[in-house]
Amino acid sequence: MERKMEENQGKDAEAGMEAGGEDALVGNVNKLTVSPPGYSGSPRKGHLVFDACFESGNLGRVDYISEFEFDLFIRPDTCNPRFRVWFNFTVENVRETQRVIFNVVNFSKTKSLYRDGMAPVVKSTSRPKWQRLPAKNVYYYRCPDHRRNYVMSFAFCFDLEDDVYQFAYCYPYTYSRLQHYLASLERRNLPYLRREQLGLSVQQRQLDLLTITNREHHNGGREKKLVFLTARVHPGESPASFVCQGVIDFLVSQHPVAQLLRDHVIFKIVPMLNPDGVYLGNYRCSLMGFDLNRHWQDPSPWAHPTLHAVKQLIVHMSQDPTVSLEFYIDVHAHSTMLNGFMYGNVFEDEERVQRQAVFPRLLCHNAHDFSFSSTSFNRDVVKAGTGRRFLGGLLDDTSYCYTLEVSFYSYMTPGTTVPVAYSEETYMRLGTNVARTFLDYYKLNNLITANVPCHLQSSEVSSPVDGDVDREKERSQHVIN
Repeated sequence: MERKMEENQGKDAEAGMEAGGEDALVGNVNKLTVSPPGYSGSPRKGHLVFDACFESGNLGRVDYISEFEFDLFIRPDTCNPRFRVWFNFTVENVRETQRVIFNVVNFSKTKSLYRDGMAPVVKSTSRPKWQRLPAKNVYYYRCPDHRRNYVMSFAFCFDLEDDVYQFAYCYPYTYSRLQHYLASLERRNLPYLRREQLGLSVQQRQLDLLTITNREHHNGGREKKLVFLTARVHPGESPASFVCQGVIDFLVSQHPVAQLLRDHVIFKIVPMLNPDGVYLGNYRCSLMGFDLNRHWQDPSPWAHPTLHAVKQLIVHMSQDPTVSLEFYIDVHAHSTMLNGFMYGNVFEDEERVQRQAVFPRLLCHNAHDFSFSSTSFNRDVVKAGTGRRFLGGLLDDTSYCYTLEVSFYSYMTPGTTVPVAYSEETYMRLGTNVARTFLDYYKLNNLITANVPCHLQSSEVSSPVDGDVDREKERSQHVIN
């Protein structure tokens, strides 16, 4: 078999890739032409050309099994061979009506939503909108040819010879896409939006901070209520970026609820905490192989500069007497569960426990894809270095820290048994509903009159307390059941 590969992709490294061990490949395939064994001429139509040397790309190796079948190996996260989940690659030089089976053979996780009907996404140059492959064409199983590891196989028929096809684990959301999006927001010159560079990553990519609030309504020395939101600490969890953009799009809109929220709350958003990992096509880790969401307790300004900068800012704001930092929400995507749901912390004080449950109960009422029954509150030792756990211990008892999870695949609404696959638009809609829920939480609903927000003093905005907790609990339980 002929493979046109770069010099650093030798046979020893390939063996390491198959095992997922310490010698696993660190580079993506670069215009790799896969020809039949013994073939030595120029590539013909149907000799597939694979490529993953582009932003957020990931494919480490391709094995020719037959004219119709290829084994694909995920390139592990940089400097960390433990994580092999995200893939994103292109295929070209196809033959019209050419049918193939691609086997992704070296996932690092055994549990997967592929068991429940999830499918990879695909687009092509003439059809640039991502769409999921039909679930009937996807198989997830233990494979005896690969030491009984789990393999995900999918069948595909190429229909246009001149198209370049792209396949991915889920809808990609790249660092460049974020930069273009934030630049477009800046060009609108919105008086209630400020974009800042909070820091730089190891590879000198920008760590962006957005502040969304109506500054005119935060004068007079009154304490300001503040919500802090972060996303993409785990780079392969691209749905988190769509949720985050949904939050931002709503908060900067002219919707009466958004106007009212800007009058009474300060929103600070870091939309991409791990820009290097996103750019490199990693699933879990940073450039240097760190899971940043296990390093909140003592982040290094050298090894974890983005995390260090965000932690410093949050600690500073927690000590500012003019600011009440009431929420920290870290947005993730989940690879084995359906719906949106939250993780929260465990407290000894029962009233604080009940107060912490208010926001997810309200969100369950507002978002039909959010599940309160899947929401849980824990203090697992393994989670001690996460943002939710660390900041939950750092901030005072009026602050609540959550991890917001959303499925890589789908959601089920109450009373139904058929899952609905998420799209880019429905991920964003969850973000919109997260933002809208703060209206309920701060009891601002009565200020919406004929779609025109009425202004009131910041001191009048309050959190649900005492009887409100019980009423919201009963209300949300009714919705869930």
